[in-house]
Amino acid sequence: MTTHNLSTLRWLTYMMFFMFAMTSDAVGVIIPELISEYNLTMTQASAFHYAPMIWIAISGLCLGFLADKIGHKPTIIIGFLLFSIACFGFAVGNTFTLFVGLLSMIGLAIGLFKTAALALLGDLTPSSKAHTKTMNTVEGFFAVGAIVGPAIVSYMLVAGVSWKYLYLLAGAMCVLLCLATFKVSFPAKIVKKSNEQASFKQTLLMLKDKHALGFSAAIALYVATEVAIYVWMPTLLKTYQGDWTLLATYALTIFFVLRAVGRFMAVWLLNLFSWQGVMLALSSAIFLCYLATYLFGVDAAVFALPLSGLFMSMIYPTLNSKGISCFEKHQHGSVAGVILFFTALSAAVAPLLMGIVSDHFGHIEYGFALATGFAACLMLGMLYNYFKDPARARLAHA
Repeated sequence: MTTHNLSTLRWLTYMMFFMFAMTSDAVGVIIPELISEYNLTMTQASAFHYAPMIWIAISGLCLGFLADKIGHKPTIIIGFLLFSIACFGFAVGNTFTLFVGLLSMIGLAIGLFKTAALALLGDLTPSSKAHTKTMNTVEGFFAVGAIVGPAIVSYMLVAGVSWKYLYLLAGAMCVLLCLATFKVSFPAKIVKKSNEQASFKQTLLMLKDKHALGFSAAIALYVATEVAIYVWMPTLLKTYQGDWTLLATYALTIFFVLRAVGRFMAVWLLNLFSWQGVMLALSSAIFLCYLATYLFGVDAAVFALPLSGLFMSMIYPTLNSKGISCFEKHQHGSVAGVILFFTALSAAVAPLLMGIVSDHFGHIEYGFALATGFAACLMLGMLYNYFKDPARARLAHA
């Protein structure tokens, strides 16, 4: 495979994640418009967040094996087609129920092309270390998309344009990516070392693998700490009345910018230190940001929570790449699906739990107390990983 073709595949993956982030992370800006337009409760409107996440989880677990069974290219194309059809569906309907259905279809599509793309990265990288660096670059483009998507929606709303045009833009971008996928050559399919065929049954068997479960649990804890920021931080900072109101207003944007910067810095940082040490240091810094919020309230949160984006940036792509690298390449689609299942499930359940706790005790600060517990568990997990390094032998073998 030529260097040009490899470069094209990498850029295809980068733009895939950029497009996905544009739609997924713009939901927080869209929800207030939905509440006003359709007279919804916050619980009803939150379906815009958890519906696609649930379907990403279902798709990752139940269909992740397709990347290994029929190949990365066909699976990505199927995902792109479903994604673009769902996006264009926003132009022909105008009911909240239809929108939730279309978002569910988008979640199903994302589960397909994301697991195939993650498996593809394993074919494009010669080692676990190279895989981790590439994964951080991919997630860097996701982080940029997470900035661009909300910015586009905000501009549209100011200009009097419907937020639905974001999905039409994403659909058009997806069509172009689909055409590019048709034209580019993919690496030859990995030959299996056994007669076992990729299937949903084989994916379920991975749920018994301690490495798949261990990395999935760590990623779920990380996602629980991250999603608390972009779902609930704006609500928490609404109560801020200090001298840094401008900072509080743009706190979420600052968080996304720092997360993007940190992901592009990851390659440099991982060249200097072991990934185990980097994960421990960053998870400890995240915990301190949450602890400061827990101890000193919103006056500390206005600084600490946006800053946590810089420390969060490298954890997900690094853990994801190491979890996938623990398996043979012909299993990468299946294990990526398992990890994606726990990722999306945590993204759906964690903010819901925070909302329940906050409603019960009467303030969102109690939800962030729960998030502080998530951050503490993540730090303890990375402490265990640093001293015990349970994946060392599996990574060396794979």
